[in-house]
Amino acid sequence: MQFESPESIGQALIISSASREEAVRVGSQFAQAVLCLRGHDVPCGQCRSCRKAASDVHPDFIRVLRPVDKDGKQKKELNVSQIRELSLAAQLFPVESDRKVFLIEEADLMNLNAQNAALKLLEEPPASAVFLLCVTNPGMLLDTVRSRCRYITVGGEADEGSDEAKKLAA
Repeated sequence: MQFESPESIGQALIISSASREEAVRVGSQFAQAVLCLRGHDVPCGQCRSCRKAASDVHPDFIRVLRPVDKDGKQKKELNVSQIRELSLAAQLFPVESDRKVFLIEEADLMNLNAQNAALKLLEEPPASAVFLLCVTNPGMLLDTVRSRCRYITVGGEADEGSDEAKKLAA
């Protein structure tokens, strides 16, 4: 996939795909492109930063996943406390890179309170933060959240969501 330069990615990007795995894979590649030390439009895959990001050990690459309950089962949605933690982390300066990248793997599963917290962050993002929202159903995101982000679709059309799903989200 051809990437734009990290500077032109902007600060918030919705990566939509019919396959959650594909959206996350492309999101991870975008994150590597932003963090790459060689400054190319694509991640080189060879520099220390690219290798760390690919191994999920880069201190400036933070993944946000659905929480698990006490029995180890994944919860149904991302919650407001996770987005508030992300917001606090975004205010801190990057450790090794010029920017921090936050990859929200199932952003379409944020509950309403989490989306409202994300909206506040997206309205006035820290200059050193990039937010990548991976979705399979962009229609589940609030219009106001979607309006603060650039948008790409990968691997075919993502599900815009049924009218019933949109009503439930509202």
